[in-house]
Amino acid sequence: MIRRLAREVALQALFQIDFTGNEVEQAVDAALDEHEELHKELGAASARNYVKKYSMVLVNGVVENKEAIDATLNSCATDWTVERMPATDRNILRVAVFEMRHEKPALAAGVAINEAVEIAKAYGTEESPRFINGVLGKLARK
Repeated sequence: MIRRLAREVALQALFQIDFTGNEVEQAVDAALDEHEELHKELGAASARNYVKKYSMVLVNGVVENKEAIDATLNSCATDWTVERMPATDRNILRVAVFEMRHEKPALAAGVAINEAVEIAKAYGTEESPRFINGVLGKLARK
């Protein structure tokens, strides 16, 4: 639950960065503020600190590895380029690719795919979960 929330915060922060150019910490803090009601359920300050810490790892990791992540996505997304993808799908995919390929230790492909698909169900379009599953499934087979 807490890691999923961190992934959601990272998605929202990356979306902000794409459109506003906000700094990483500013974007993460703004996204965290949107989830304040969940922090109360998870144990307030300690949950917020953990979510912020992991969200920062994800967002900084995506930002630092963006070229490599986007190249990976371009090679796995048949008939799509990263630039043409809906911003939500693009950023869900970026987080998943970072966790699968760049984070130490790497997150298991099945877990990363499942998390990405579940987040796509909540934040994407009706087609997003299938699209994300297909792209990440192709990456996992490489």
